[in-house]
Amino acid sequence: MQTDTQVRLFEEDYWQHALDVGDRVRAAEPVHRAEVGGYLPVWVISRYADARRALTDSRLSKDAGRIRPVMERHLRAAGLPTELSGMFRPHMLFQDQPAHGRLRRLLADKFTRTRIEQLRSRVFDLTRTLVDALPVDEPFDLVDKLAFPLPLTVICELMGVPAQDREALRDWTAALMDDAPARLLPASRAMEGYFAELISAKRKHPGDDLLSALVRGSDTDRLDDEELIGTVFLILVAGHETSTNAITKAARWLMADPRLWRHLADTPHRIPQAIEEVWRFDSPVRMATHRVTAAPVVYGGVEIPAGEIVLVSLTSANRDPEMFGDPASLDIGRADARRHLSFGYGMHHCLGAPLGRMEAEIALRQLIARFPRARLAVEPQRLRAQRSAIMAGIEE
Repeated sequence: MQTDTQVRLFEEDYWQHALDVGDRVRAAEPVHRAEVGGYLPVWVISRYADARRALTDSRLSKDAGRIRPVMERHLRAAGLPTELSGMFRPHMLFQDQPAHGRLRRLLADKFTRTRIEQLRSRVFDLTRTLVDALPVDEPFDLVDKLAFPLPLTVICELMGVPAQDREALRDWTAALMDDAPARLLPASRAMEGYFAELISAKRKHPGDDLLSALVRGSDTDRLDDEELIGTVFLILVAGHETSTNAITKAARWLMADPRLWRHLADTPHRIPQAIEEVWRFDSPVRMATHRVTAAPVVYGGVEIPAGEIVLVSLTSANRDPEMFGDPASLDIGRADARRHLSFGYGMHHCLGAPLGRMEAEIALRQLIARFPRARLAVEPQRLRAQRSAIMAGIEE
């Protein structure tokens, strides 16, 4: 499949222009052939209707046992280590039914809406402390000072991770989002070793945290050691990386228009809807995580053979003109903004979406109230995009 060189995904000049590139790719072809990390060929589904169908298509397997051999084959062919990160250990995100249902149920029974709602006052207090520490008359890095530490602290407290260990987790998870094995594998090994020790400690001295609850399990079922480590990887990485990006993207786009930012300061009840529209306009998650074709499938008239890695472009689907009117415009009054796919769709819809929404809303409300005339300190083109096929954050 040939395309114009201007619209190639995941190449050197892609990251800073991902929205425009994605729009051109979607307009040119519904399914696009690309390569991740210089070694992994993938098929990218980019239109909304196709994306929503793909996210629930059982022929697009999420089973890590199917995905790993395909990825290892391509790594071997490229002369790279075939080891994969701990994100491909057993957890609900990389399982099909019925295994997915079991693992999700075990987590959902502990990670309830009630438990999340009980965090609201803590999220509010943490945000207030972080916002109070921000300088008033000089530039600061919003990622470093608010968007990263807030969700990291929340998820670590929820999981029972000691405060002195959180800085290391921050560095490891940042490395895990890199598509280069040389950077992500050392971080993955370090995290796996740390989680194994933490799980052992929770067995000996359980607390009232989420990890202790997962270790205990229920009277009828519990996670084994592999599933525990995989689930902790999922919660820690997805639980703060996506929220960091969600807060950052919301602030970046709303602050880019000083009139809009001031308007939200005067009408704070509109902040939740404004955040949803930003996530539709520029998703904090670029692609849904890997799927592999268990059988040949056809999307947009393109046949994808069996045994191929498929990525669903959430960013592109959210900007599909067949679904959203004038999708390249940020419109905080858009009535259907919450139909975005940024939290996924179907049985793999993000379990932590309510927590992510809570954190973003509280963070933006306090930031806008404290700094009603805030503006970007640099030109938007100087904001460095995260170089990750899956996550779509801003580095600083």
